[in-house]
Amino acid sequence: MNSSRVAVVADLGESFGNYTIGNDEALLELVTASNIACGFHAGDPRVLDATVAACVERGIELGAHPGYPDLVGFGRRLIEASEEEIRTDVLYQLGALDAFARVHGAAISHVAPHGRMGSIAQTDAKHARAITDAIAAYDPSHIVICQRGLLAQESQRRGLDVGYVFLADRGYGEDGMPVARSHPGGLIFDPELVGRRVAQVVTEGTVVTVDGATVPLGHDADVVLLHGDHPLVLENGRALHAALAQAGIEATGLRAVLDAKAAAAAER
Repeated sequence: MNSSRVAVVADLGESFGNYTIGNDEALLELVTASNIACGFHAGDPRVLDATVAACVERGIELGAHPGYPDLVGFGRRLIEASEEEIRTDVLYQLGALDAFARVHGAAISHVAPHGRMGSIAQTDAKHARAITDAIAAYDPSHIVICQRGLLAQESQRRGLDVGYVFLADRGYGEDGMPVARSHPGGLIFDPELVGRRVAQVVTEGTVVTVDGATVPLGHDADVVLLHGDHPLVLENGRALHAALAQAGIEATGLRAVLDAKAAAAAER
């Protein structure tokens, strides 16, 4: 458990052309790190440029949010693809974000696979291998944001740092994993509850399930995620920060969280 600090991240840059998704301007005041859409499931070159510039201006860590090439389904549908297609699609998207990061004098700190690509990589070896092969080949200093499962294991096998994520606005089951969005309680619409759950996860390592049981999360909460397309995302973010402050937990960058965890482990 990281009882004193945690990173707060949101999915950003998911608008496309004339379509606006999320309130990025307001979210930028609530996060310490960003997951920026790279143009496949959402985002376009203008959105990428503006989002990176806004994050750099505020000192927010830049993260790549690669997904399937699925604008219509917002990357939440399974696409049958070969391991090579997944690897090169992820590599392509890393390069796209990195171009804008370099122009604005910054660098990518982490990678958080989006939607269906990210969730299936927890249990599907092909996806886990392809994603981590792309990241390790492009820049092995990148942190992989994920939950426990094959993606975390393959990341560690390649020497990549892992930042374990807790989904602040999603309901969890008895296995310590999020339930489907369609499941009763799968999406949380009570900002105060969002805040209390995050404080509990960070300090105690446990989460209250959709059925009311208290179970271990099963991994550290290095970073907590706010979904930018949640209708109460701003209220959730404010409540989350209030709960962290009350519990004495510092919201900071993800690299700082992992460095502190490594230092603590070395002292034991």
